[in-house]
Amino acid sequence: MKFTKPNKNWTIVWFILALIFVLAALPVPPQKPIRYIDRESGEVKTENVYGEKWLDWLYHNPVGEATLWTIAKRKIVTSLYGDQMEKPASADKIVPFVKEYDVDITIAQKQNFKSFNDFFIRQLKPEARPIVSDSLAVASPADGKILAYENVSSSDFYIKGFRFNVDSFLDNTELAQKYKDGSMIVFRLAPPDYHRYHFPVSGMTSSSNIKIDGDYFSVNPLALRKKAEIFWLNKREYGVIQTPLFGNVVMVEVGATMVGSMIQTYSGTTVKKGQEKGYFKFGGSTVVLLFEKDQIKIDADLLTNTANSLETTIKMGEQIAIKK
Repeated sequence: MKFTKPNKNWTIVWFILALIFVLAALPVPPQKPIRYIDRESGEVKTENVYGEKWLDWLYHNPVGEATLWTIAKRKIVTSLYGDQMEKPASADKIVPFVKEYDVDITIAQKQNFKSFNDFFIRQLKPEARPIVSDSLAVASPADGKILAYENVSSSDFYIKGFRFNVDSFLDNTELAQKYKDGSMIVFRLAPPDYHRYHFPVSGMTSSSNIKIDGDYFSVNPLALRKKAEIFWLNKREYGVIQTPLFGNVVMVEVGATMVGSMIQTYSGTTVKKGQEKGYFKFGGSTVVLLFEKDQIKIDADLLTNTANSLETTIKMGEQIAIKK
């Protein structure tokens, strides 16, 4: 019997595939846990991260990083997963999710949901999120965890020595000039959080947002530690709220991995503090507020915790700053 020699090209292909398999299976180095301050109790806690092993692999494994850059950051992946979360069968995930992440479902306006995304964009009972009544106070626009910077141009952002690039973030040099020495407050919404966002102050705004195309990287600290510029790489949209008290406030919604879309629900141009502005479909994401220089005094606990590299839990409607 005559044997043919294996084709050299196929030998190379199989070698590369084997190498990829070995690299993909490499254990990810232990990552520093995400710690934060519970604002109500003052305790330091550790976050139970949704999809933690997947995020670790994507951002800290060589094959994972290649997958991230070629596939995971793209809209098609997020759209396909978002479509799955709209299907009735996805409702089976709700009860395990609520138990795993200790979600208080009793404060939701309804208790039965037709899909996981229907649960994800749930509305809350008005009394569950009272809005700070002081007209000189800025209200948190969302539930989540917060980082606060009194002067964005002189503050470290996630990584020591790394500065937030307002120009790249807004993709508008003229507008960015007004905020380069101003205050910035970042609200990170994890998947278990309430995912509707609201106006932090009263004023006048455009009837639609300015949209900036981009990618869909995760906004979790596990990802930001590796790539802090994610905020100006991701898809985002913003509006400017014109106010007599706080100057012009920029409110930005940032998309992320598995965030199907950002849906604006407000109408008209006159808005009120605490009024719903819109919601994120499935996934964790971010709201960013930018204030002009010397317009606000951010609450001291938020500044202190941020300086110590710790986020602080926040609820929509709580005070986060006052008029300076």
